Amino acid sequence: MYKRNIYLNRIRPFLGKPVIKIITGMRRVGKSCLLRQVIQQLQEEDGVRPDNILYIDKESLDYEHIETYRDLHDTAVSAFSGKQGQCYLLIDEVQEIEEWERAVASLAARGTIDVLLSGSNAHLLSSELATLISGRYVEFPVYSLGFSEHLLFTNKETSEKEAEFAHYLRYGGLPGLHHFDRDEEVAYQYIGAIYNTILLKDIVKRHAVRNVPLLEKIARYLFENIGNIMSAKRIADYLNAQHLRVGVDTVQNYLGHFTEALLAHKVQRYDIKGKRLLEIHEKYYLNEIGIRHALLGYREADIGGILENLVFLELKRRGYQVSIGKLGEREIDFIATRQREKIYIQVAYLLASPETIEREFGVLRSIDDNYPKLVLSLDSFFGEDQAGIQRLNLIDFLLT
Repeated sequence: MYKRNIYLNRIRPFLGKPVIKIITGMRRVGKSCLLRQVIQQLQEEDGVRPDNILYIDKESLDYEHIETYRDLHDTAVSAFSGKQGQCYLLIDEVQEIEEWERAVASLAARGTIDVLLSGSNAHLLSSELATLISGRYVEFPVYSLGFSEHLLFTNKETSEKEAEFAHYLRYGGLPGLHHFDRDEEVAYQYIGAIYNTILLKDIVKRHAVRNVPLLEKIARYLFENIGNIMSAKRIADYLNAQHLRVGVDTVQNYLGHFTEALLAHKVQRYDIKGKRLLEIHEKYYLNEIGIRHALLGYREADIGGILENLVFLELKRRGYQVSIGKLGEREIDFIATRQREKIYIQVAYLLASPETIEREFGVLRSIDDNYPKLVLSLDSFFGEDQAGIQRLNLIDFLLT
């Protein structure tokens, strides 16, 4: 089994400590596998007895009876009754348990039960009930495989990186894909099934959405416009022009459903001169680019937005906060910040003309600070860096 050490190493310092660990991520990005790897680590490295560990998978019928916080509390208390030493409670897809926060707060307060949770909902901790565990949890976002993970997962050498990147670009990084042969029809059928599950279970059912065709049309618009400036009004105007009567508030609600289900990320623009986040004209990026291709087909003409999406996800995997830069009328693709670090990044398919080079480098030259500035592209040959702005091959960046 491939170990996702990028996440295991982040979780490790918090095991056995009086803080609730919460793993969040879109369905099928590997949260369940990660929880099982934590269990393996506890048993093999820390010597924790198997009967001191309770793993509840809410997608398994074995735990169908655990519906409410009371069911959860009673199950855990019974399982750990009479056990000596630290006990560990791991719950997969905890949002399926009604008012789970009540049970978790009570169990964690005992001091002898270490709690790890996973959930497929970005607003898992935004309810009023979540105040019960406020200040007592740490969150670990999990994403589909990055390109470096993809190479390790498939046992491919870096000498094969160009061919493997073409595959990764077309199908994305969902771990489950590696159980199948490399067949486009099979891959997209699998990815499409995951998308339908997210749409129907995490959005339609959870929010009682009645106009499912409208929801699907907004999803399609979102997928077609990754990396483009977007607003609820712009989408509503487009749909109304298609003779579909829809209000801005409805579109805004549906966009919120997509981000809540971790299907997409909303990324705000940051005014570099004004030093403030802007409230309008944000961008959206998908949590898994393969879902876009399964829904729309792979479109070579959209390569610019696809590459942006891959870089955005890689920055998130590395723990950066990401925004879009605005400098006058010009735009910086990404401003990535982490603690005291800051990086400005431009993403291009190829630096094939003087106009393209000037567009990508010119806006970075206009930023008056000393933070690193990168231009990423799929060019294999680069000239010298310009004014301290570093050129990097995009594939190499994903592997660093």
